[in-house]
Amino acid sequence: MLPEGWKRWKVSEVLQRVSNPVDVDPSKAYRQIGIRSHGKGLFYKELVLGSDLGNKRVFHIKSGCFIVNIVFAWEQAIAKTTEAELGMIASHRFPMFEPKKNFCDIDFILYYFKTKKGKYLLELASPGGAGRNKTLGQSEFLKLDLLLPHVSHQKKIAQILSTWDNAISATERLLENSQQRKKALMQQLLTGKKRLPGFEGEWSTVKLGDLGDTYGGLTGKTKEDFGSGEPYITYMSVFADGAIIPDKFDYVKLKEGEKQHSVEYGDILFTTSSETPEEVGMASVMLERLPLKVYLNSFCFGFRLSSLDVLIPEYAKYYMRSEGIRRAIANLAQGATRYNLSKRQLLKISLHLPCVSEQQAIANVLTTADQEIDAIQKRLDHLKQEKKALMQQLLTGKRRVKVEEAA
Repeated sequence: MLPEGWKRWKVSEVLQRVSNPVDVDPSKAYRQIGIRSHGKGLFYKELVLGSDLGNKRVFHIKSGCFIVNIVFAWEQAIAKTTEAELGMIASHRFPMFEPKKNFCDIDFILYYFKTKKGKYLLELASPGGAGRNKTLGQSEFLKLDLLLPHVSHQKKIAQILSTWDNAISATERLLENSQQRKKALMQQLLTGKKRLPGFEGEWSTVKLGDLGDTYGGLTGKTKEDFGSGEPYITYMSVFADGAIIPDKFDYVKLKEGEKQHSVEYGDILFTTSSETPEEVGMASVMLERLPLKVYLNSFCFGFRLSSLDVLIPEYAKYYMRSEGIRRAIANLAQGATRYNLSKRQLLKISLHLPCVSEQQAIANVLTTADQEIDAIQKRLDHLKQEKKALMQQLLTGKRRVKVEEAA
């Protein structure tokens, strides 16, 4: 249904192509722009000499234009050019369009194509298979039908959504700052470079193997055994976070009397292999005392502390992911195309540990930092969901805006 006051337009009726070819000087340096998929905007490439551009067709950037990467338009590789890009150049694969006869607002058009409807239209104009064969046809793009309100309403809607974008950007910066503060705290507190008030004295050095022993994950299972039965911890659950999240278990069938190692409170779980040395041996600690037995996937192994008198689980959550320990484990990676971790070698790594009371105090500080990060992340997720709902309402005419002296 056509909302009251809205009109159906062809893209060609509201947008016109901007084309200003660059007469490339072989001795001059140029900066090209790129467009991220999923509506994430522009990025700038490294400077390149004109001689290195060869016969590549490039164009001057004009500000205030809707710009699209024709190769990944179907993934919403779209953006708006600004004055910040003046003097830069764009490939012929990045056509630009400006408003025609003041019938549209570029910010509104950008938001429009970021919706599900907009993505559908971009896919409609991009025939072919997946990836680089699915290219936007510019003639097909210009024939697309758009439902648009008067330009004054477009501007008002874009202004409202821009306010939400600013709030989201500010929250993203706040989140990044909190994450960086936590990273700095970990580097200082987990190495003893910074001591908390009331603690002094030397830290002890022990081998990991002196604190307990390893055990394996599930064995003897086939594809048919998974999907129901008893809870088990997946590879990604171990890889993703320093502590196991109980509501992310998968399930596996066990036969009556079948013997498999179960995970207990305080166990440190390690991934066995990865595609890069830097990601091998990622550790996650079980911090919950669960009423049911929980098992471990076959691509990980566990380490059980024989006592909590030297290393406590709450501290291990952070310490086993600290820069020093991660570097030591990465150095143990073996392989070429895929890297594996030897349990025997892992047990030889040295741990530099404070007393248990200081470990608990450090863990408390870092837990507080985590809680702050989680709160900001939830606020960010909420803002994004609210903006998404608002876009759905405003860009379809389900929710109307008032504009003073609208024509």
